[in-house]
Amino acid sequence: MTDTLVSRDLDDLLVRVACGDEAAFERLYDQVSGPVFGLVLRVVRDRAQAEEVAQEVLVEVWRSAARFDGGRGSALSWVLTMAHRRAVDRVRSSQASGERDYRVGVSSVEIAHDQVVEEVSVRLDGERVRRCLGGLSRVQREAVTLAYYGGYSYPEVAGLLRVPLGTVKTRMRDGLVRLRDCMGVER
Repeated sequence: MTDTLVSRDLDDLLVRVACGDEAAFERLYDQVSGPVFGLVLRVVRDRAQAEEVAQEVLVEVWRSAARFDGGRGSALSWVLTMAHRRAVDRVRSSQASGERDYRVGVSSVEIAHDQVVEEVSVRLDGERVRRCLGGLSRVQREAVTLAYYGGYSYPEVAGLLRVPLGTVKTRMRDGLVRLRDCMGVER
């Protein structure tokens, strides 16, 4: 049989299925179940889910055969389009479910921490930074303070201090090196 004859045969079978012909559905099922399963399996990539989706598609073909319009395409393309859409929906649903489970799992994990220890640590770090800043020269401390606490960019610091940009960069580099050494930070 040529492809055109097979296509017409499937179209005729689908029209008969729309009228409730169970024998026509059996023949249609035999001819399209393989291509439907193959397409669905390529999309969902899980054999068990592919079998489930293919079965849902073929049930949907039985229920909605009356909506088939041979003027818009072949019966096989109509069935395969339905299968592809259903398979994509399953993949999206699985992904959304997985993401939802992940968000719930992450939000339900309680991280144990000692609030007092955390606050003391932050205060000690702040005191250490202030002590180390005190060890910088006045011009280094001024540049570092404007950039890190004031939020100014290097060109803005240069404008505020009325010094060349290169001078600000040198002061910042030297000041940060001294801060790093004072704080005991490893390179």
